Amino acid sequence: MKTYRIAAIPGDGIGTEVVAAGVEVLQALARREGRFAFQVDHFDWGSDYYKRHGRMMPADGREQIRHHDAIMFGSAGAPDVPDHITLWGLRLAICQPFDQYANVRPTRVLPGIVSPLRGVAGPELDWVIVRENSEGEYAGVGGRVHQGSPLEAATDVAMHTRKGVERIMRFAFGLARSRPRKLLTVVTKSNAQRHGMVMWDEIAVEIAAEFPDVTWDKMLVDAMTMRMVMRPQSIDTVVATNLHADILSDLAAALAGSLGIAPTANLNPERAFPSMFEPIHGSAFDIMGKGIANPIGTFWSAVMLLDHLGEPAAGQRLMRAIERVTADKRFHTPDLGGSARTVDVTAAVIRAIEVGNA
Repeated sequence: MKTYRIAAIPGDGIGTEVVAAGVEVLQALARREGRFAFQVDHFDWGSDYYKRHGRMMPADGREQIRHHDAIMFGSAGAPDVPDHITLWGLRLAICQPFDQYANVRPTRVLPGIVSPLRGVAGPELDWVIVRENSEGEYAGVGGRVHQGSPLEAATDVAMHTRKGVERIMRFAFGLARSRPRKLLTVVTKSNAQRHGMVMWDEIAVEIAAEFPDVTWDKMLVDAMTMRMVMRPQSIDTVVATNLHADILSDLAAALAGSLGIAPTANLNPERAFPSMFEPIHGSAFDIMGKGIANPIGTFWSAVMLLDHLGEPAAGQRLMRAIERVTADKRFHTPDLGGSARTVDVTAAVIRAIEVGNA
């Protein structure tokens, strides 16, 4: 029997609740499949760790998880720790050194969930947003000088490299080719950002020549937000920079019904390092400990984890179980207008895995 090693890093806030639920569902799925097992190692890194040790994770933290098959991540962020410390100290401290340069965020309106677009979107809201995840606006290049004085200045430089843009474009075109519509939208802002974004556009044209069967177009990021709301059926696969896709994917999740259902895969496609899977919703300290966090985003992330491990049949079984549960409004958490609790949704998904053809 194949055993997969999973590093579970709940992090902060409701991350501790949804990752625990995600692990419970993965273990139930492994029992149902009977062909593989999970060895889950838990790591207590995050803001509480920072308060005890002055850092979000140990100095050798990446080495501790370097040889795991995948990472299940919760969230990073706490109201009493500056956001740049939590983000750069944990999530980005894993993503960037592990070269998880392809951030993939699928969006669909799941059964039983009503999109704010309602009839405008219907079942046609079926997107995948590909986010460049290693450089761009989050490259960390910049600095501050003369802090506290009238001369204070701060810079953040969006760093785009040919290698970085080529590989995310090639990944996005390849993903678009694998989907039925073979349609890609390249998001840009080259009218105002006349250096990095112009290179982004030029490389898109070059890579497109390798994928003659993929239909593609280009859209300025501000116009893209309007297109997502007014013409959602015209979109399928999207590729954008680190910052632009970060913003667009939150809008996409909201249009699908809730941030609580949206998944993320941070992929190292070459598999030189483990990839990391997480819900999009963040730490949500306002509901921490109330038992009402929506675990669906974590479960859907687990589907992506299974696909990455080469277990697509198990992933499909879990996705069917998720859809069976979301279709039943008794299991809608408050973010979806219901009153279900995290444990209710988790138990329902496990039951759906265990019975019938889920």
